[in-house]
Amino acid sequence: MVKSYLRYEHALSFGVIASNDSNIVHDSTGKHLLTSALDKILSWDLKKGVVSKTLTPSSNPSHNLAVTAISSILSALASGHADGSVRLWDFEKGICEATLNGHKSAVSVVKFNRNGSLLASGSKDCDIILWDVVAEVGLFRLRGHRDQVTDLAFFDLGKKLVSCSKDKFVRVWDLDTQHCMQIVSGHQSEIWSLNIDHEERFLVTGSADEELRFYQIKHSQEEIDSSSKWEVLKQFGEIQRQSKDRVANVSFNKSGSLLACQAAGKTVEIYRVLNDAEAKRKAKRRVQRKKEKASAKVAAAGEENGTVMDAVDSQQARIIVSDVFKLLQILRASKKICSISFSPVVLAKGHLATLSLSLNNNMLETYSVEDNKISKTHSIELQGHRSDIRSVALSSDNTLLLSTSHNAVKIWNPSTGACIRTIESGYGLCSSFVPGDRYALVGTKDGTLEIIDVGSGSCTEVIQAHDKDGSIRSIIPIPDENGSFGCKGFVTGGKDYDVKFWEYQQKKKPDSETKQLLVTNVRTLKMNSEVLAVTVSPDAKYIAVSEIAYSTGVKVFFMDSLKYYLSLYGHKMPVLCMDISSDGDLIVTGSADKNIKFWGLDFGDCHKSRFAHADSVMDVKFVHNTHYVFSVGKDRLVKYWDADKFEVLLTLEGHHAEVWCLAISNRGDFIVTGSHDRSIRRWDRTEEPFFIEEEKEKVEEQMFESDIDNSNENRYMPKEELPEEGSVGLPGKRTQETLTATDLIIDALDIAEAELKRVDQHKEDIRSGKGGALQPNDLLRGLSPSDYVLHAISNVQTNDLEQTLLSLPFSDALKLISYLKDWASNPSKVELVCRVTTVLLQTHYNQLTTTPAARPMLTILKDILHERVKEYKDTIGFNLAAMDHLKELMSMKSDAPFRDAKAKLMEIRSQQAKRLNGKEVEKSRKNKKRKALTETGPGA
Repeated sequence: MVKSYLRYEHALSFGVIASNDSNIVHDSTGKHLLTSALDKILSWDLKKGVVSKTLTPSSNPSHNLAVTAISSILSALASGHADGSVRLWDFEKGICEATLNGHKSAVSVVKFNRNGSLLASGSKDCDIILWDVVAEVGLFRLRGHRDQVTDLAFFDLGKKLVSCSKDKFVRVWDLDTQHCMQIVSGHQSEIWSLNIDHEERFLVTGSADEELRFYQIKHSQEEIDSSSKWEVLKQFGEIQRQSKDRVANVSFNKSGSLLACQAAGKTVEIYRVLNDAEAKRKAKRRVQRKKEKASAKVAAAGEENGTVMDAVDSQQARIIVSDVFKLLQILRASKKICSISFSPVVLAKGHLATLSLSLNNNMLETYSVEDNKISKTHSIELQGHRSDIRSVALSSDNTLLLSTSHNAVKIWNPSTGACIRTIESGYGLCSSFVPGDRYALVGTKDGTLEIIDVGSGSCTEVIQAHDKDGSIRSIIPIPDENGSFGCKGFVTGGKDYDVKFWEYQQKKKPDSETKQLLVTNVRTLKMNSEVLAVTVSPDAKYIAVSEIAYSTGVKVFFMDSLKYYLSLYGHKMPVLCMDISSDGDLIVTGSADKNIKFWGLDFGDCHKSRFAHADSVMDVKFVHNTHYVFSVGKDRLVKYWDADKFEVLLTLEGHHAEVWCLAISNRGDFIVTGSHDRSIRRWDRTEEPFFIEEEKEKVEEQMFESDIDNSNENRYMPKEELPEEGSVGLPGKRTQETLTATDLIIDALDIAEAELKRVDQHKEDIRSGKGGALQPNDLLRGLSPSDYVLHAISNVQTNDLEQTLLSLPFSDALKLISYLKDWASNPSKVELVCRVTTVLLQTHYNQLTTTPAARPMLTILKDILHERVKEYKDTIGFNLAAMDHLKELMSMKSDAPFRDAKAKLMEIRSQQAKRLNGKEVEKSRKNKKRKALTETGPGA
């Protein structure tokens, strides 16, 4: 009988506040900040510092689904992912409305136009794709950049798009004609960001150059020379930056009064943007100062330099870039800044703007910008570690989880992911709960042993357990004879060649009645090299020690006498982790040579060696009372093994970086893993059984799906040389979904064709007097052959329809065209018929024109489609006009009585403001006159 196992599935991930690889954005209210947390999107309430909403793209986490870009407008949200997909979200409902596949590599930027009807996405594959958000379909692909597209921006009412890339060029695209209308050069290095102010006056670009470049935007209504009619961007000037690091992001606030320039370091330079009147005044003052300096020089030098004065007089007050942009403040953060975002709403009165930062140490900070200072208002840091998680440990009742990193110990609720305690500590490499779960032990990189009071969340004692240079690599509790963990103590292994045995003691505090936990070193086992891992058998009979000198193997000693028992030879590199099964029969070792080995502890024989991970194996653990093993490695994977059959049962994907540590609950109902990506993930055992053979088939299918992109185009073929002005391509890409949809359409066509033949045969039988009643075909589900094929076409996702039809053979495309005239009579399917007809004609044009059987069908379609599309267009136009009329009627009913009153109120307020300003001016003039009289009075 085939053995079945229970499946483990991803249940929860926590500990990540903001990923380093994506940007952050505010929602429309300004009260929530949207960040990417690996493959999720989190909405943080800035005031409370908690997650208000979580958006998850898939129930099966994967590093391919990592969020790499976010854009938000009103309730719409778009995210770009590492696998090249773009997802559209309804933020209010928290659901994914559509998944758009088009890019071949990670998406680097997504941007909405101003009304949210269009979305542009740029990628590392150098392409830009325009998406229709309403129809959830790709419009076209813009090709022209030679390197990764780094930023995008819409302008001119969404009719034009400007893009920048690592190829050092800025390109302006006309979206109506779908071509590149201007290429702007001048940068000496990669361009990382660009932005346009709200009034679309200026475009700013940032690169690794020492200055920011500014361009004036020419609009279509402006009078421009015919020779430069394609030049939409005109060089305006440059401003020297304060930071030496490259520009990571430039961003205007919503009103356009401030410009933030984020460097790839710890600083953000904030510039004040002056309006036209202020800029003109500043330009006049600048010219006036030049005149004064020139006149002073002329007076000093005599009449010889009179020509200088004439040149200055002829100079007009032309506005330059320094007249518009003025450095206001420099914000300096504590760590490197990953992304910035201006809040669309200024939450505090009297402040200029609210700016949020995401830092590379898993923190969020919000600052309030004022004229003379920048003050921090909110900080979100408690919900995650500042660096990678090096060890995790579960309490005896599995209700508490302890994790360590380079400067803190955190205690979590593993069922909810809530952080309960945060304790400052050293660089913790290993940890363990003390029996009773009131205390915990942490071994650090500098050789100290910290005793943590779990209840109070404080460090009660720090002991120099090993040498200062000898980091503690393992803390293993010593079990009782029955296998339970009592108060016998624990064992530590360190870099200083020592394995130390410790006992617990309790001592009363001198100033109180409470007792404090202390530990005492009772024995020491000296090794020949650095100790990497230690484990103790469940019956406390043996202790196994691995050293960095892997040639000696893993040494096993008797616990009572510390005498040598046996050695486990076989690994080609040091053993980094090991564990002994609950019955004491097996020991499993994981090594830097990427293998795990299963040994018998009675004779030290190697039962089996398996290639486990694509990189070093970092931790292995037996499930309690079983021979099932979990292993984690630097290849980001968690693997589930059967140590009796030496077979891998499951491969769990989810982490985005190296997995350092692992902890398993006492009952084996869940496991916890900690990673370099700063996330802690919980994997729960389900009631779903599975078989090894089925899992192997699934792995083979996944390998086939991953090869689809490679089979779509020849990787060894030279890349197509793009023209300088760029080109336009199809927006979609071939995926497993499009291939499946193609197969379903072909099956539907075959079934429909067989049904039509059966009907014709039945008619022939009736004519000859042989036929009876026609039995319905159950495969058609009560539909006619034409409707059955239409149902198969309608089930294809709108974004995948183009690529699905491209995969159809010509013979099946010809069958499909024969049904189009019947479908065109259905008003709700006119748009679908038009799309199908267009794609098939563009794809098979040459073959269709030379196929006699296709000509009658195309002639009929030509007459029918034009008429149907005109009817459809007239209906939509009539409905739009009716809705505009209803809107006007409602507005007249709702606020018609208040329109004149509002206008009158605004007029009165403006008159009052002018009167008050006049009085203040008159008052200040009188005060000056009175002051002048009082000063000249005594002298007179």
